Amino acid sequence: MDVSHLLDSLNDAQREAVASPPGACLVLAGAGSGKTRVLTHRIAWLIQTEGLSPYSILAVTFTNKAAAEMRGRIEQLLALPIRGMWVGTFHGIAHRLLRAHYQEAALDQNFQILDADDQLRLVKRVMASLDIDEKKWPVRQAVGFINGQKNEGHRPAHIEDYGDFYLKTHLEIYRAYEAACQRASMVDFAELLLRAHELWLGNPAILKHYQNRFGALLVDEFQDTNTIQYAWLRVLAGDKNNLMAVGDDDQSIYGWRGAKIENIRRFTDDFPQARTIKLEQNYRSTSSILKAASGVISQNVDRLGKELWTELGDGDPIQLYAAYDEMDEAKYITERIRQWVNEGNLYAEAAILYRSNAQSRVLEEALLYAQMPYRVYGGQRFFERAEIRNLLAYMRLVSQRDADAAFERVVNTPSRGVGDRSLDAIRHLARATDISLWQAAHRIVDEKQLPGRAVNAIHAFIELIDALDKETQGAPLPKLVDTLAEGSGLRAQHEKEGGERAQTRLENMQELVTAAGSFNPREDYTFSEPSDGQPSVSLLDEFLNHAALEAGEGQGDPEEDCVQMMTMHSAKGLEFPLVFLAGMEDGLFPHSMSMEAPGRLEEERRLCYVGITRAMRQLYLIYAESRRINGKERFNRPSRFISEIPKDLINEIRVKQTFVRPANQMRSTFAQGEVAGTNLKLGQRVTHARFGEGVILNSEGEGSNARVQVNFPDAGSKWLMVELAKLDPIA
Repeated sequence: MDVSHLLDSLNDAQREAVASPPGACLVLAGAGSGKTRVLTHRIAWLIQTEGLSPYSILAVTFTNKAAAEMRGRIEQLLALPIRGMWVGTFHGIAHRLLRAHYQEAALDQNFQILDADDQLRLVKRVMASLDIDEKKWPVRQAVGFINGQKNEGHRPAHIEDYGDFYLKTHLEIYRAYEAACQRASMVDFAELLLRAHELWLGNPAILKHYQNRFGALLVDEFQDTNTIQYAWLRVLAGDKNNLMAVGDDDQSIYGWRGAKIENIRRFTDDFPQARTIKLEQNYRSTSSILKAASGVISQNVDRLGKELWTELGDGDPIQLYAAYDEMDEAKYITERIRQWVNEGNLYAEAAILYRSNAQSRVLEEALLYAQMPYRVYGGQRFFERAEIRNLLAYMRLVSQRDADAAFERVVNTPSRGVGDRSLDAIRHLARATDISLWQAAHRIVDEKQLPGRAVNAIHAFIELIDALDKETQGAPLPKLVDTLAEGSGLRAQHEKEGGERAQTRLENMQELVTAAGSFNPREDYTFSEPSDGQPSVSLLDEFLNHAALEAGEGQGDPEEDCVQMMTMHSAKGLEFPLVFLAGMEDGLFPHSMSMEAPGRLEEERRLCYVGITRAMRQLYLIYAESRRINGKERFNRPSRFISEIPKDLINEIRVKQTFVRPANQMRSTFAQGEVAGTNLKLGQRVTHARFGEGVILNSEGEGSNARVQVNFPDAGSKWLMVELAKLDPIA
């Protein structure tokens, strides 16, 4: 049989992987090296040259989209349908197994799969039945505990609490939840894998059947497997040595959700006869981009090691821009995108990547102001996020008690005992008497129209809003937002939840404080001056109007030509001709929560590697000399990842322009003789312990907040905090 079409289009390393003899194999597939092509051609090779039946091949990946793409490519290569082939996600294949062996898995034939929302509601009911206060024990935290334990292969009986109250409480919830699921024959996503693994362990005959059935096992994105997924694969592989794992340890970025980089690192220990093949030729990016990525990732230890290369040429150098602040950063990005489009390119070819979702707000505002279409990939725009809408609803109620939509949104957020029946009673009274929900709630409390517990809960909410209103009277807008975030209980709710998602929500809420601090109403807004007999509009109301307008326009349709915005996590697997990595500062990227933990810092570095390798032709790294974070101005150092890129690959951009900061931000003291509140002067020579001698060129702020721009002959121009830099004047 002529199988040249399976090999002719491949490079040497790809060909080696596709045509490798039977046996365990680890394929280290670098970014943009064609791993999907290798997987699909390998499956076609096994069928056409090794004589395997399509039904004796199991191929596992992580998303339904990837599985569908794999099936489509295989059918195209073989020119025949493969409907019976086991190609799917871990969860999809586990589900298929459990349907076929529901009795052995101790399930009803028509067992139900719980999605994330269903699981959350069930855990909530279980906690209520145990009289566990969800204010003290957040439901999402309990769900995270349960799923985390299942991903590690642990049932409640396997876990000792050792007298730990936190662990003991969550184990109690886990046991009750497991019992509820078993009674109703319900299975959540984590349970699918755990029960499929237990199916192997508890039924040797079934395991033997599938070990004999599957002549070849293939798994994609192997670096993203968690403990139970790899355990399931190892048991199925047994001693047949027929597992091909395709992945890249340098792109392992999901440790926060359970992925274990140790799996790919120990593969050759678990399968001593395994061959290792490295796919190092990149078909996506220029040489400059790949060398920059290699410079960063080479700082990680215990890498399996590979060196990406390309035949696409050196390309443009990496562009490095030092922005004045986050607004200058956003302005520069929009200007560069405008230039890109004017050169005949598409908006959709440009991507803005950032470490934290909270960074998107300023960038979105800049794109809206520049009238550029954009789309937030894999997420919601800033003002549409649930935690932001909740906080805005509290702001709206403080300003306007009769705002029904705001009332409905937060009357029981966080949970305070105002149930659906109570809310229905408030709605019914409001409709029947043509009054607002707030007024109806007052009447129900005054007339005690509901049972005492419900009345007390509604009364507590009314008192809370009134107290928050009184406390924030006359407060500056950012202080008002911060007070409401704290006083409403929203901040505490997310702090108790814990985890990456909760941290993101907290960062977004703090970014709303920052947004309030930098809010400058447009000239056509009216504040203190009444117009045409109309009452003046408060700054709070104008900010709320601004937020509503921002939430209601600008988001591009998925099919529209628009700028792509996303976190670096969301960007994995994607590629763009023009890429901006925004917020390249220590504390932001790498994230402050990861900087002191070696393992987490290495994952941040892998995330940077992923971000860099999304770029095909042009890459911009941008950091801000100052940035408002959590409502406060911070002066962060450029990201350490920038210094890990070879200097000969970087072109530092010097923009000859004057950037005017809003009046409510720190004013420059340039051209003044003295640095206010210090013993330093412009033009003065100073010494620094690390950078040596230099000359003060510029300054900002005063006293303990003062910082100076010093030009050092060897190190170049640096902005330094006077209080921390310990500069010694030279007479």
